[in-house]
Amino acid sequence: MEWFHNLFFGNSSFWGGGVAHSVLILALVIALGIALGKLKIGGIRLGVTWILFVGIAFSHFGMQLNEHLVHFVKEFGLILFVYSIGLQVGPSFFSSFKKGGVKLNMLATAIVFLGVIAAYIVHLATGLHITTVVGILSGAVTNTPGLGAAQQAYADMTGIDAPDIATGYAVAYPLGVIGIILSMLFIRWIFRIRFDEENKILSSREDNSRQAVRVSVEVKNQFLDGKTVLQIKRLINRQFVISRVLRSDGHIEIANAQTPLRVGDKVMVVTTADNAELVEDFLGEKIDMEMQEWEKLDNQLITRRIMITKSKLNGKYIGELKLRSGYGVNMTRVNRAGVDLIPNHNLQLQMGDRVTVVGSEAAINAVSKILGNSMRRLNEPNLIPIFVGIVLGVLLGSIPIAFPGIPQPVKLGLAGGPLVVSILISRFGPHYKLVTYTTMSANLMLREIGIALFLACVGLGAGEGFVHTVLYENGYHWIGYGFLITVLPLLIVGIVARKFYKLNFYTLMGLFAGSMTDPPALAYSNETAGNDMPSVGYATVYPLTMFLRILTAQMLILCVA
Repeated sequence: MEWFHNLFFGNSSFWGGGVAHSVLILALVIALGIALGKLKIGGIRLGVTWILFVGIAFSHFGMQLNEHLVHFVKEFGLILFVYSIGLQVGPSFFSSFKKGGVKLNMLATAIVFLGVIAAYIVHLATGLHITTVVGILSGAVTNTPGLGAAQQAYADMTGIDAPDIATGYAVAYPLGVIGIILSMLFIRWIFRIRFDEENKILSSREDNSRQAVRVSVEVKNQFLDGKTVLQIKRLINRQFVISRVLRSDGHIEIANAQTPLRVGDKVMVVTTADNAELVEDFLGEKIDMEMQEWEKLDNQLITRRIMITKSKLNGKYIGELKLRSGYGVNMTRVNRAGVDLIPNHNLQLQMGDRVTVVGSEAAINAVSKILGNSMRRLNEPNLIPIFVGIVLGVLLGSIPIAFPGIPQPVKLGLAGGPLVVSILISRFGPHYKLVTYTTMSANLMLREIGIALFLACVGLGAGEGFVHTVLYENGYHWIGYGFLITVLPLLIVGIVARKFYKLNFYTLMGLFAGSMTDPPALAYSNETAGNDMPSVGYATVYPLTMFLRILTAQMLILCVA
């Protein structure tokens, strides 16, 4: 049975201590961690974080990997994780600062920096080494990329790893998740929040201004008689599309830019909710005419949703396609990542967009061939942009940046560099015909493999002294420090957001979960709220928060260590 023992515990003179041993231990740690992550403890799942705890247990009992192998797999897993995050959040990163997103992002930024200040106070008050405190901070705010960024920054600065970063993270993480939920419950209790009242306020204030709506209008404005659709759009300067025109003689036609409107015509208009009333009043009067009635008028006209799957269309403007003049087809909506956009000549298309078109069956079939409409093409992975992006990310992360007052040049590192590049590529790539589209399932697979490898290696590297640190070196005190770092910023900002900004409690729960980049807290919020408002708040602040968490973890190490 010596082969079995060597396979699990390794032996440099035996084949089990090589590749087979390494693959076996990594696979076991990840599989057991994911399985345990599906269990609920007190109604809460810790998810993939269990991989870290399983890795610590394996390491404690002597099942370890070669130090250099652990370092490589950990860093490569981190790169895959943060790069796939950047691809996901990139398209919404800059738009998240618009309108109400500014307020939420400012509140989330306050939570981030209050947590950093609290961690620094802990460092000064207790004398704990800054590496331990940064680990506690990363665990308290449940931010794994911050953990990786801190480890990598310290290794770059000193040439050695700091296992106490991972130990602090592991000790603080479980109560960090619980602390976020307890903070939500405390805010609800202190303000005597009742969900039925929140629902009423939400219904009265709900902003669907960006959502596409369809309205039927009868043209009654004499000033518009004989003017083309293009002339009318220039006069009103609002986002809307006239899809179909029903003439007074009963003839129905697809509208294009040169279609003239007459008083008495009935038109189907697609616009945004906040523009709908203005467009209705300008054209004439809203009429009660449903979509089904339009379809019955002429069965030769059909509506179909087509997917953009041809790479040569990536970044092209809608106006360049000339669908109306060339094919007699009208594009009424563009669905991107679940959001309906109002098409105009200056809107750039992206791979994966779903466009709604109206026209004859023959014309739509022809347009389908032009746009692609092939799921098989989308299922083929675009690996070149991913690995080119990783190359650029590693190069960017390796550039030393000198700041006054900081003796050591700052680097974005293997966490920050790929994150910044992936955000920029996913946001601006289509402008330069670069196809960055990956299916959600592919992105999730890449992300989960990366975080699983990273957490497994962190656990295997930190487990040897974990129990001794917690039991004999007052490591249990770290749990209390982490809890304070979790709840104090949330309670301060939560009270300000509710009392002075009158933030809806559902959005506040999403803000809490997003500012801590914590999926378990988001799952709890969605289940409690019974609507998607927490998810909206979470998605609004997540991109900026993720970036700040990675940056501040590195800055603490470089400025204080």
